[in-house]
Order: sequence, then C-alpha cells, then structure tokens
Amino acid sequence: MDLGKVFAALADDSRRRVIAELAADPEDRERACGSFDLPVKKATRTYHFRVLREAGLVVQRDHGNGSTLRLRREEIDKHCPGLLRLLTAELGRPDADGTAP
Repeated sequence: MDLGKVFAALADDSRRRVIAELAADPEDRERACGSFDLPVKKATRTYHFRVLREAGLVVQRDHGNGSTLRLRREEIDKHCPGLLRLLTAELGRPDADGTAP
C-alpha cells in the first residue's frame, strides 16, 4: 500500500465518502457500486472506484452488469491505523466497532 496513492485517493470528497460509508458497516459487507449516493455521472463514479481500487483501499468485483466494492479493512488498519475512524468521524457516523465520532 503506497501512502502517497492512499492520500491522493482520499483527497476527493466523493472518494472519502465511499470509504467512510464502507468503514461504517460493522459486517464489512460488499456493497453495490450503484448504491453510493454520489452527485456525479456514471463515468465519474467509475473513475472514482478505479482510483480507490488502484490505491489499495477497496476490492471491486464484477457481477454481470454490475459490480461491488469491499473495503480492505485489515490492510488499511495495518498500514494506516486510525484512518478509518477519522473518515467515519468526518461523515458523522459511528465506525464498525460502534464508536461514535
């Protein structure tokens, strides 16, 4: 995990929101890419998901005409401890362990 790529990926508000929403899920479920409420066009969403994937923050799986994202929580916590807690606090949600911001 390249720290420069991680921080560059998280420099965008939409990408931070995606990671924070995934981090807030206590069960670390995969989530459909179309389920994120981002105020951008589909092509831009696809770009954001690619940036997150290339930074090593998510795993993306294709399912026919759709795809899902899963947070790489263990890897993120290993290389950037506390980062997910900061992102969920920014979103104003408790993180996966139930800790409120």
